[in-house]
Amino acid sequence: MKDLKLGIQMGYWSRGPREEMVELAQEAEKLGYDALFTAETWGSDVFTPLAWIGAHTSRIRLGTGIAQLSARAPTACAMAAITLDHLSGGRVILGLGVSGPQVVEGWYGGPFGKPLSRTREYVHIVRQAIRREGPVSNPDGEHYPLPYTGDGSWGLGKPLKTMVHPLRNDMPIFLGAEGPKNVTMAAEIADGWLPLYYSPYRQEVYADQIKDAKPGFEIMQSVNINITDDIEKGLIPIKQNLALYIGGMGAKSKNFHTDLMARMGFEAEAHRIQDLFLEGKRNEAIAAVPSQFADEISLVGPIDRVKDRLEAWRDCPITSLMVGAGSKAQLQQVADLVLG
Repeated sequence: MKDLKLGIQMGYWSRGPREEMVELAQEAEKLGYDALFTAETWGSDVFTPLAWIGAHTSRIRLGTGIAQLSARAPTACAMAAITLDHLSGGRVILGLGVSGPQVVEGWYGGPFGKPLSRTREYVHIVRQAIRREGPVSNPDGEHYPLPYTGDGSWGLGKPLKTMVHPLRNDMPIFLGAEGPKNVTMAAEIADGWLPLYYSPYRQEVYADQIKDAKPGFEIMQSVNINITDDIEKGLIPIKQNLALYIGGMGAKSKNFHTDLMARMGFEAEAHRIQDLFLEGKRNEAIAAVPSQFADEISLVGPIDRVKDRLEAWRDCPITSLMVGAGSKAQLQQVADLVLG
């Protein structure tokens, strides 16, 4: 059985920042948590909170989980990552992902098409910038041609090399990925993978996609850990989140989260959740989430049950468990459970 690392997922803001954000980050660092991640959708950005947290911590790694490709040109993303890596003393994990068509086309005003080739091209450019081995160039790029020579071009662009010398030329890049082809690509071109849902009891779902990952490849999985005597009650927050993502974070015609749940063996249930949610029947959608599915992707129940089920996570490819930033007491409880 391998040792698992712990991470903390701060997520994205709702109305505004949490007052205890820095305090929780400092507590996690003190308890031995390895990494802290933030997120972005169409509100708070992913980099700025990490800069603030990084200024008040010294060891914990700082991850973007994930930086949306459409939010920044790849060179702009590299600039932000290089800058933050300097300011934090080399602690950045650059997590990237395409997001979904609703956000890309509705918020960023760009096409979602060809997410696989777009991701590959984006990572290629970011790697060039971070390595600083020469001017960044991608003249034949379908999505991010550098220098740009298309419509409206003045023809004056030339390949450039970042003025700032990166603190690390091998800054780790992770990909947030769900689809089989996307996960296969993550294992090929990235240093780590940020899954959405993963069940240690259904390792075959992604076994072929990650079998050729290079040594040291990290897989950081967000897991809800809830110590409680009432398992069904403890699963309710997980079911609420699943209903939102499977039912509402996408369209009827295309929802990557619904597709993933179907591939994990719950196809009929996934489509029923989606139908109920889109009909405005949110409570019924939550009730339709199978307890088995919610239970497999989390650690819920009495302490002895959670300890027993934790062994399944130690015996699967996951390298780190990422937990929500609830309270200091919860961070301590999880650290005692996982790190000993």
